[in-house]
Amino acid sequence: MSSKVALITGANKGIGLETARQLGRLGITVVLGSRDAQRGADAAAQLKSEGVAAQAVALSVTDAASIAAAAAWVEKEFGQLDILVNNAGVLDYATETGPSTVAQASLRATFDTNFFGLVAVTQAFLPLLKKSPAGRIVNLSSILGSLAEHGDTNSPIYPARLLGYDASKAAVNMFTVELAQELKGTPLKVNSAHPGWVKTDMGGAGAMLEIADGAKTSVMLATLPPEGPSGGYFHLGMPMRW
Repeated sequence: MSSKVALITGANKGIGLETARQLGRLGITVVLGSRDAQRGADAAAQLKSEGVAAQAVALSVTDAASIAAAAAWVEKEFGQLDILVNNAGVLDYATETGPSTVAQASLRATFDTNFFGLVAVTQAFLPLLKKSPAGRIVNLSSILGSLAEHGDTNSPIYPARLLGYDASKAAVNMFTVELAQELKGTPLKVNSAHPGWVKTDMGGAGAMLEIADGAKTSVMLATLPPEGPSGGYFHLGMPMRW
């Protein structure tokens, strides 16, 4: 995989950084997309010290000019892109007051990053992914985006009422399904990943999984063989309920 190039958004810390690390250990050149250019550069330097071929690019998924500039840089630097991991995401617990009271501004802010930004990044990099002999797109979703889980009284997430986050991840799942259908018959594969409840800034110290485990699903989907699935929703190799 030494000739492959992967771009991971929101990669200066947490699951994004660990995904870059694990892909880099497979011999893949990793590009760390980071809203804060200095933090991205620092994270890339950290990976380089570990023997990973890493570079950083300034990339804010809510800024069209930033996305366009990042895509132009990747094209100039590498000519194509083999893997896109749409990892950047937000969850503002303070504004998630419940579906009857959550502010419209909160919903829009969450969707801007988690859904609209993800779609914009994918569309911008799709021409470069189509140049790859085996392009892979991984969309970071969540079990909280599953309508089936939310509607099941026996599900552990049944009580969750984080409308902005939950709905944005459900929208990501729909994008995954429809894009995979559009790309059917091509080498490109598109899948949604549920990383699990991970000990990150978002997941908190009480989460069940370590960051290394939280990156595994993204890495698996980013390196699928030609016979692998497309248009699916997975956690550690197991299909999730939509």
